[in-house]
Amino acid sequence: MKHPSMAKAINQFLLHLHPKKVESRAIVFNRTFGFGGIAALLFVILFVTGMLLRFAYVPSGAGAYDSIVRLQNQVIFGQLLRNFHYWSAMLLVVVSFLHLVRVFYSQAIYYERRKNWLYGLLLMFFVVSSNFTGYLLPWDQLSFWAVTIMTNMLSYIPLVGNFLANMIRGGEAVTEETLLRFYNFHTGLLPLLMVFFMAIHFWLVRKAKGVAIAPAEKSEKVDTSPNLVYKEALTALVVVAVLLLFSFFVDAPLLDKAKPLVSPNPSKAPWYFMGFQELLMHMHPAFASFLIPLFVIELFIVIPFLPYPKVNEGVWFFSEKGKRITILSAVFTIILTLLLIFIDDLLLDFNHWFPGLPVLITEGMFPVLLYFLPAGGFIFYLKKKMQANRMELVIASVTMILVAYLVMMFVGSFLRGEGMQLIF
Repeated sequence: MKHPSMAKAINQFLLHLHPKKVESRAIVFNRTFGFGGIAALLFVILFVTGMLLRFAYVPSGAGAYDSIVRLQNQVIFGQLLRNFHYWSAMLLVVVSFLHLVRVFYSQAIYYERRKNWLYGLLLMFFVVSSNFTGYLLPWDQLSFWAVTIMTNMLSYIPLVGNFLANMIRGGEAVTEETLLRFYNFHTGLLPLLMVFFMAIHFWLVRKAKGVAIAPAEKSEKVDTSPNLVYKEALTALVVVAVLLLFSFFVDAPLLDKAKPLVSPNPSKAPWYFMGFQELLMHMHPAFASFLIPLFVIELFIVIPFLPYPKVNEGVWFFSEKGKRITILSAVFTIILTLLLIFIDDLLLDFNHWFPGLPVLITEGMFPVLLYFLPAGGFIFYLKKKMQANRMELVIASVTMILVAYLVMMFVGSFLRGEGMQLIF
């Protein structure tokens, strides 16, 4: 009995991920930009480099930081290995976010794809959780205080906040117990969950007949191999080469060893959570860390299940008018968000102006209304003046949420200095 060649074996494996033939329109690069495949590649890179890092890393308060320093200074290619792992993790967050955005704007979350949209949201949560748990492992000032800030934000959740924060930390503060828990989550539980749900995610994509594309009169099908497989291989080589080159010249950050009693100024959350920290500076913690995130999560979950008169599967932004509405919504949100941030920092003081009102109103309801009233007025304008339909209004609303968070993340990361004061 003859064994299949290596090339044939690889080809047969790839055909489990793809059908034998695909539509030529579906494999045009700018239809998906390869975000899903790049995310899967980055996961594999992180898995392999993470396994190698385990040989050098010591998961303890006394040994974690020193093991990172020893890896960087005494192990051959140790610095490059850590850089490669770190920047791959950062890129995975970005690519996963862009993948979700691409799927939403290309109308690929409706009908039989609804379930996969939910699995995609879950995978995004696992990606961020894996990055966050790995963030603490160097046990330096940057990671220690970033995790301290984020776990403290959890305690603001009504009723169960303190319980959740203490359960994640293993106590009332970030300690060696927290490090050990994060290490086990990062290297054990989360990778297993991601592999399991990635398998379901890929299977549902295959079940839905691949990438969502708009109906066309003429639809030519081509062989998956080599037409798609070669493109994926080339994209993978480019991503690995760029990451390696970047990792060769730019080191992953590492500050002094963690000092629980000495807080840096400013103390900031990881960059992908800076939007929440910025939001926390402008309104009551119950709104910033619980009610608003809960509203956004619920909105993202129910969007595919809302009734729509029409769905243009595979058509970006639903229509040409939808594209103009998306751009207009993004510009409006950038201006409104920046304006309200500066006004709140420089002028507003609801607690001083209304001393007799509860803090939930002066720091909660008032800031929320200050944002949502103009945002609601803008949505009303789109509906009345631009005759936007329900789908276009949903796209505009999601655009405003995403852009507002990105603006707050930018301000918190780059425009906040000592004491979290605005700097220019």
